[in-house]
Amino acid sequence: MDAIEVGILGATGVVGQQFVSRLARHPWFRVTWLAASERSQGKLYREVAPWRLAAPMPGTSAERTVEACVPGKGPKVVFSGLDASVAGDIEGAFAAAGHIVISNARNFRMDPLVPLLIPEINADHLKLLGEQRSSKGWTGAIVTNPNCSTIVLAMSLAPLRTFNIRAVVVSTMQAVSGAGYPGVPSLDILGNVVPFIGGEEEKMQSETLKILGTDGGRAPYQAVVSAHCNRVAVVDGHTMTVSVDFHSRPSIEDVAEAIRTFAGRPQELWLPSAPQPPIVLTTEPNRPQPRLDVDLGGGMAISVGRLRSCPVMHAKFVALGHNTIRGAAGAAILNAELMHAEALL
Repeated sequence: MDAIEVGILGATGVVGQQFVSRLARHPWFRVTWLAASERSQGKLYREVAPWRLAAPMPGTSAERTVEACVPGKGPKVVFSGLDASVAGDIEGAFAAAGHIVISNARNFRMDPLVPLLIPEINADHLKLLGEQRSSKGWTGAIVTNPNCSTIVLAMSLAPLRTFNIRAVVVSTMQAVSGAGYPGVPSLDILGNVVPFIGGEEEKMQSETLKILGTDGGRAPYQAVVSAHCNRVAVVDGHTMTVSVDFHSRPSIEDVAEAIRTFAGRPQELWLPSAPQPPIVLTTEPNRPQPRLDVDLGGGMAISVGRLRSCPVMHAKFVALGHNTIRGAAGAAILNAELMHAEALL
């Protein structure tokens, strides 16, 4: 199979660098175009991308000239690591010009015609694309992945829909890398917990219900989610404690079995980035932990542990996911893999 040529918008930022790194050896996609702000235009990627990843910069991208984010240039399929401050206008213009934009930005996530996609959960939401094109007049399309903390929560809740979720209370312990480089100032985070992340709680509460909902997410899941979001001194990995109440009354053993056996369309299709299994249920009393579990499934698996009865609600557990892989670039790449497998690219 010939590799599909892809481009990256916002290629010099941390999420853009994750795209460059993770796509370097991808079996289906080949990066042929890098775009960023005007100050990077015309320069070599290695000159304008201060590399923040442990893996070395791929040589094929290092010597590539960075171009401006001009719609109509570059390949049909583009991944967007753009900052939300500029992503809305640029991504919309690219979709109007015929590009398929796989976006990590928040700007279009809650648009009723844009899939907010986690392939294991709501692959059927891609049916919105035809209506999206006809309603917006785009010849291309936009598909988004959720906020990094939402992905962890939604994945841990997805197997439990069979028990008819009524209410969720979640408290997060979110890594500093989720704030982007250079992250949180050391004097704010060392020896400290910051109990506020702007807009994060609202995103978790609204995005989760869209993802778990029907009709492409236009009919949100009928539950209530209450989120408390905190920044902690961890480099990578969002950990959260979750309490769930159900309309039905499953046993904890039934809840565990639902989590343990959960899989979705990516696992059925054996997509290149799909973790097998997508959720790892741990039995140790002190797991999951970011230092030990964040890289499971190549950073794409969600870990769930400490599953037990809750005296206030019904069940409670701890969930963990890699915020810059499963919560960002890796999620977008998995979205593109599903779209290719379903002949939507």
